[in-house]
Amino acid sequence: MPKTEVILPDPETGKRYNAQSSCLKARFGRKAVKISLNGGFTCPNIDGTKGTGGCTYCSAKGSGDFGGDPRDSIAEQFRSGKAALEKKWGTDAVYIPYFQANTSTYAPLSRLKRLYGEALAQENVVGLAVSTRPDCISAKTADYLGELARQTYLTVELGLQTVHDETAARINRCHSYGDFLTGYELLRRRGVNVTVHIINGLPGESREMMLETVRRLSKLDIHGIKIHLLHMIRGTETARQYLNGEFAAMTMEEYVETVCDQLELLPKSVMIERLTGDGDRATLVAPLWSMDKKAVLNGIDKEMRRRGSVQGCRF
Repeated sequence: MPKTEVILPDPETGKRYNAQSSCLKARFGRKAVKISLNGGFTCPNIDGTKGTGGCTYCSAKGSGDFGGDPRDSIAEQFRSGKAALEKKWGTDAVYIPYFQANTSTYAPLSRLKRLYGEALAQENVVGLAVSTRPDCISAKTADYLGELARQTYLTVELGLQTVHDETAARINRCHSYGDFLTGYELLRRRGVNVTVHIINGLPGESREMMLETVRRLSKLDIHGIKIHLLHMIRGTETARQYLNGEFAAMTMEEYVETVCDQLELLPKSVMIERLTGDGDRATLVAPLWSMDKKAVLNGIDKEMRRRGSVQGCRF
C-alpha cells in the first residue's frame, strides 16, 4: 500500500487540518473574509416546484440567518457587512461576497448576472461564493459560472447533507445523491470549485452512515467541505420530532469524535471551511452545547492531537 502523504500541523495555527483561513491567507497574502449576502432567492423545495415547507431543519430565513436584508441592495448589504467585519479584522482584509440564503442559483440567468456582478464590483473583493442546491445547476448556469471561475476565485457550495437517499427523503430534501452528482459534474467539467455541505446528526443516521458520506465525497474532486451539526430550530419539523422523542441529538463528545474520523478520511487537499455551525441563540432548541463554538473547535483540536492524527491520514 503506498504511503499516504499527510498534512503536518500548521505552524501558525497548530491546526491538523487544511483550515480555510490559512488556505485563503496563502492564496491572497492577507486575511480574506466572507460577507454574507441575501439575494432574495427562494427554493424549489419551498415554492412547490420540488416540494413545500423546505427541508425539515431549515429556518424561516433559509439558512441565511446571519445574512443581509434582501430589501437592501447587494451594495448596501456588502457595505454594512464590511463595516461590521472591519471592527474585528481591521481594514487590511480582502473580501469574498457570499450568497448564502436559500438557493442562490434559483433565478433567471439575467438576474444572477446582475446580482453576482454587483457583488464582484465592490471594494477589495477577490472572489465570490454561491450557496445552492445541486439540482438547481442547469447547463446554461454552469456555463456562466465557468466563465466567472476563469475571472475570479469562485466557489459554488452544493448542499448535499447526506449521501443516503433514505435520510434525504426523511428530511424532505427532495433531491437524491444522483442529483448531487449531476450538479457536481456540470460544475467540475467547467472548472468550477465545488464545496460540499454535509450535516452530522440527521434523524436516523448512525455514525457509520455519517462516515460513509465522507468516504464517498473523498473519491470526488471537491475543493472544500463544510461539516455542520444538526440544529433543532424552534418552529421547524426537526425540532418538533426531537421534542417528541423521535430521535436524539448528538452529544458534544459524539460530534467531536465523528468529525475527527471524517477529517482523517478526507484528502489532504480538501479545504475545511467549517467544522460546526452557528444556530440562532434566540431560536435554538438543541443541542445547547453547540452555542459554545469555541469549546467544540477546541475539542476537535484536542482530539486530533490526542490521536496524533492529521487530515488525510486514513484517506
